[in-house]
Amino acid sequence: MAPADPLTLSIVVPAFNEERRLAATLATLCDHLDRQPWDWEVRVVDDGSMDGTAGIAEAFALKQPRVVVQREPHRGKGGAVKAGLTAAAGAYRFICDADLSMPIGEIERFLPPLATGFDVAIGTREGRLARRVGEPAYRHLAGRLFNFMVQHLVLPGIEDSQCGFKMFTAAAVAAIFPRVTIDGWAFDVEVLAVAREQRLDVIDVPIEWHYGADSQLSMLRDGAGMLRELLRIKWRAFRGRYRVGV
Repeated sequence: MAPADPLTLSIVVPAFNEERRLAATLATLCDHLDRQPWDWEVRVVDDGSMDGTAGIAEAFALKQPRVVVQREPHRGKGGAVKAGLTAAAGAYRFICDADLSMPIGEIERFLPPLATGFDVAIGTREGRLARRVGEPAYRHLAGRLFNFMVQHLVLPGIEDSQCGFKMFTAAAVAAIFPRVTIDGWAFDVEVLAVAREQRLDVIDVPIEWHYGADSQLSMLRDGAGMLRELLRIKWRAFRGRYRVGV
């Protein structure tokens, strides 16, 4: 799809109990975006938070009208992302983790003219041009073990399905997300499985990524559920549930 003129960008920030860091994240995002030649919105999708997340986002939106707050019932990160991307208005739609573990200046790598001819651009923390900062060895090992299962069960050749920074064209959102069924942590895998079945162009974008010790993902707590979701995705793909026209 040809980019709009001017380029229109929606940044979707899924947020669950993020009151401690959301205001700083929104300030950083908006300060950077205000200096770009794009028409943009930041859409905070509150995933039924039990703290002050939604109120903080709404207070920020009163000062910055290009910040939109979308309240959703608690379904999980995948459900929040799906709701935000499908409600967004931009020709390009970006998932951005609330911890802002990728420096926001990296977003240019996901957009024309640096990235072209794609339907989905996925941030990757693997490979020669990517950089991980401050990640403990045990956490990296756990991630690589999960990716080993992802590649062998569902997505051969995808080195980093779980990076929380991904860009979609509006057309890709329309093609992929009506077929996405998983609301939990493995939703990224299902999104990419659907993209492959739809024959969409998926590219890797190497990024700089900073580990945050307060990440809400726990491999010990969430690992078994993620494995069950992987098997569910494999079964649905085997049955052709992600194909065009199904």
